Amino acid sequence: MPFLFLLLLGLSGAALAQTSEPIRYTVMEPAGLSLTLDGTLTLPATTRDPVPVVLLIAGSGPTDRDSNSPVQVGGKPIGGASYRLLADSLARLGVAVARYDKRGSGENRRATLVTLKQTDMRFDHYVSDAVGFIRQLQADKRFSRVVVAGHSEGSLVGMLAATKTKADAFVSLSGPGRNMADVFKVQLATLPEAQRELAYRDLDSLRSGQPVRQPPMVLMSLMGPLIQPYVMSWMKYDPSVEIRQFRGPVLLVNGGRDIQVAVTEAEALKKARPDARLVIYPDMTHMLKNSVSASIDDNLKTYHDPNLPLTPGLATELVRFATQKQ
Repeated sequence: MPFLFLLLLGLSGAALAQTSEPIRYTVMEPAGLSLTLDGTLTLPATTRDPVPVVLLIAGSGPTDRDSNSPVQVGGKPIGGASYRLLADSLARLGVAVARYDKRGSGENRRATLVTLKQTDMRFDHYVSDAVGFIRQLQADKRFSRVVVAGHSEGSLVGMLAATKTKADAFVSLSGPGRNMADVFKVQLATLPEAQRELAYRDLDSLRSGQPVRQPPMVLMSLMGPLIQPYVMSWMKYDPSVEIRQFRGPVLLVNGGRDIQVAVTEAEALKKARPDARLVIYPDMTHMLKNSVSASIDDNLKTYHDPNLPLTPGLATELVRFATQKQ
């Protein structure tokens, strides 16, 4: 067997090697209660020198470290495991990945309800949690640089946390580029006219910091009384403003078949940060996987099937960005 073939075979085997270990961050809450957020650190097994590490920050709702959620989409819980697949892919290519169960998800879902009332939850809680994990990674000598990657709602969380910690680089994966009131308006544009006008009025009220007494029943999950304080705290931020505050390199990624966050959102971030790298995958959905057609049924399959692969080229693009010399 030729030596070159043996060498390539050995390199291929090394590329598949990886290990994982638990990570956690404990938050002290009011009344002396504590909340522990558990996560997974996936490492390339064969690398001796320090490597880049990417912190993945989950999207909205009770989304866990794998990107799964009990929230029903298309009649089924979300279970595509996109973050787990991404962590495995990056580790095989020599980049470590840290991901964690955000508050109210995964292993801490019940504990979150005990330590913090829903009406006391604020967007900045997610930011401070991300800051805690970033600082742990920055103090770990196994890592040469820390790249923050936020998905969907996690894009703004990661953007703010990366600025606070002066992380080495930032990645927005399907992240909004405008205030969430404007993004929600796009998502609600298909409502009947009367309901749409009421919804738009209420969104403007929340953005101005004014609670809504009687939101439409069809929108209780978005602007019900218990969640309004959180939504108002979220709407204080404009991603196109905040991304200018981060001084490091920026990568913007979006999918042409994303039914939740349109490509125009990534373009808005690009306009705010002209030096950022913008990559659009035409067939990619919000779950970072390709839909085989433009049909809603094929799109929803990417939310539920963990056996569907990530969008081709996504992992290599993230590795290129994480390892490039700045």
